[in-house]
Amino acid sequence: MATAAPAPARAVHAKLNQRPGKIGMLIFAIALVVGLTYVGSQLVGDLSTVHNASVYPFVLLGVALFVALGFEFVNGFHDTANAVATVIYTHSLDPHIAVVWSGVWNFIGVLTSSGLVAFSIITLLPVELILQVGSGAGFSMVFALLTAAIIWNLGTWYLGLPSSSTHTMVGSIIGVGIANQLMHVGSGTSGVDWAQAAGVGRILLVSPIIGFVCAGLLLIVMRTFIKNPELYEAPVGEAPPPFWIRCLLILTCTGVSFSHGSNDGQKGMGLIMLILIGTVPTAYALNHAITSSQTADYVAVSRQTSDVLQKYVRKDVSAPAAAGDARTAITDYIRTREFTPAAMLGIERIVNDLANEAETYRLLKAVPPKDIPNFRNNMYLVSEGLRLMKKSNTPAIAAADWVVLDNYKKHIDNITKFIPPWVKVAVALALGLGTMIGWKRIVVTVGEKIGKTHLTYAQGAAAEITAMVTIWAGDNLGMPVSTTHVLSSGVAGTMAANHSGIEWSTVRNLAMAWVLTLPASIILAASLFWLFNLIG
Repeated sequence: MATAAPAPARAVHAKLNQRPGKIGMLIFAIALVVGLTYVGSQLVGDLSTVHNASVYPFVLLGVALFVALGFEFVNGFHDTANAVATVIYTHSLDPHIAVVWSGVWNFIGVLTSSGLVAFSIITLLPVELILQVGSGAGFSMVFALLTAAIIWNLGTWYLGLPSSSTHTMVGSIIGVGIANQLMHVGSGTSGVDWAQAAGVGRILLVSPIIGFVCAGLLLIVMRTFIKNPELYEAPVGEAPPPFWIRCLLILTCTGVSFSHGSNDGQKGMGLIMLILIGTVPTAYALNHAITSSQTADYVAVSRQTSDVLQKYVRKDVSAPAAAGDARTAITDYIRTREFTPAAMLGIERIVNDLANEAETYRLLKAVPPKDIPNFRNNMYLVSEGLRLMKKSNTPAIAAADWVVLDNYKKHIDNITKFIPPWVKVAVALALGLGTMIGWKRIVVTVGEKIGKTHLTYAQGAAAEITAMVTIWAGDNLGMPVSTTHVLSSGVAGTMAANHSGIEWSTVRNLAMAWVLTLPASIILAASLFWLFNLIG
């Protein structure tokens, strides 16, 4: 026979089962309509500048955007729900108010995000597929990794397991890279950037440990300095916590929601930009907001950069005979991670060619449509080449010269690594809608199934503070951090520190989902990539 839920949990369940208020639903519906109207109008305005006799690219764009936003929608089932579990189970906020409040701050977090995480995820992809994102293989890549991530996230959500969307996305990218290499054995095609993947993997591996240890230690510190017994006991009935701790819990929920939007919300943005670049490069391959004065500044910085690169060019190596040779040299360097003098020559050659073209056109909008893909790809290759050179410190370049090179990289990244505001709004809406529909399963798991006792006020605060700070740090460092891993492990850490007892069956299931996420998403994405290429 099933054991009845403890009294504190039953009080929460009564609130969870309440229907949302009509006024709240009306406000959400109005916000959704306004947001969709803005997104649609901006997208139509951008596409109106594209002159294409075929409707195929636009149909493909619609399908791809639907799938990409579907990933963010399912992401809302998981990660956003984690932010509200503690305020709900401590009666700090009514469940439906908490979900709306979290959605608002997710929205703000997405809108103010830097884009660093979005493009750090993209660097894990094979360079050939990024450069040819408008090809059949490029679209197979995007559809495969998004579909694989959606399938796994939906499956774990259905089982009530707080699986990491970040973990899933990284696994899907690795799967596509492995499949790409296996399908082109002997052709020099690249697969996974294992160095970059290992760096992301270490972050994902460490984040649960950080959550567990730091939240547990923070609870111990709180018990040492804050001598209020009420903070360390389960809520009585539906009574809210003391005013100051309630404010702290709401503040940390706000911080986690904002940080989640600014970090996790970016993962879909990077892929959406690849979709836009692949389907309608005329509108999205280059940042059309760059003014003529900024273009002139870019040309001047390019001349400085060329002078610096010339100091490190090997004089005994012949320069690439054509632009194609220069691109090949840089592509080989990015693919193999083995620096050659030809790569330096290629970068210097491309920097000069790009400056000459920009000087001729004077405005990025004036670049002929047929030249836009090459223009952007050349900038991407130079940016990645400079990133790898700095990371490996090969060749050794003086610190003063790196100031010039970093400034140049900043300029070209501003031209190619941008995210239009409507993309951020679309992602925020998808996250919010997903949270509104699928939040209950994960909230119940985090709130009452990780520990053997009901979550206390202090435990909720410690777990949320740890998650908020960790995600904020990851966002500022451009590192993808799992909200799910940090928060759920933080709750477990507070249960251990409080000697409340951990529900090991739940923890075992969480660990199993964590362990299986990478191999499962790798296999799913690799299989789908092969299938989509076969069909295409």
